[in-house]
Amino acid sequence: MSKKEEKELEKETISEETEEATEETEVSIDELKAVYEDKLFRLAAEYDNFRKRSIKERDMIAASSVSDAVTHLLPAMDNLSRAIEALGAEEDSPAKQGFMLIARQFDEAFANIGIEKIPAVGTEFDPNLHNAVMHVDDESVGDNIIVEELMPGYKYKEKIIRHSMVKVAN
Repeated sequence: MSKKEEKELEKETISEETEEATEETEVSIDELKAVYEDKLFRLAAEYDNFRKRSIKERDMIAASSVSDAVTHLLPAMDNLSRAIEALGAEEDSPAKQGFMLIARQFDEAFANIGIEKIPAVGTEFDPNLHNAVMHVDDESVGDNIIVEELMPGYKYKEKIIRHSMVKVAN
């Protein structure tokens, strides 16, 4: 074999080895790229789950704080309602007008923070919302219908702060 042929053979061998090495490098780059993309997607999913869990926990803490604060205010609201009832039919009484104004302000403040009264009179009894403390036989009203609300119930979003104490018809 001549030197020229040997050089050509050597060039071909080097060329083939280079192509093989290039193919192996491309395969390993593609594999690495796939591995890192998978890790990136997993990390993004974990972060998204963490963010959602944090938002949910923050909302639960806020709801719990609001309901705790309102729970401490409800006895004052109940006493205010009793004071208004005790003043009776005296509509022109300055004391009763003052108490009614304060009660209205409580109701507005509760509505502004998302506290709702649980509907009672005329609705069907629901043990998830109402606490039946009395039963009455009344043929003019259907079964399990609330005929009187003894103490109003309140809820914040879906959380019950206090069940309504009611009288139910049998």
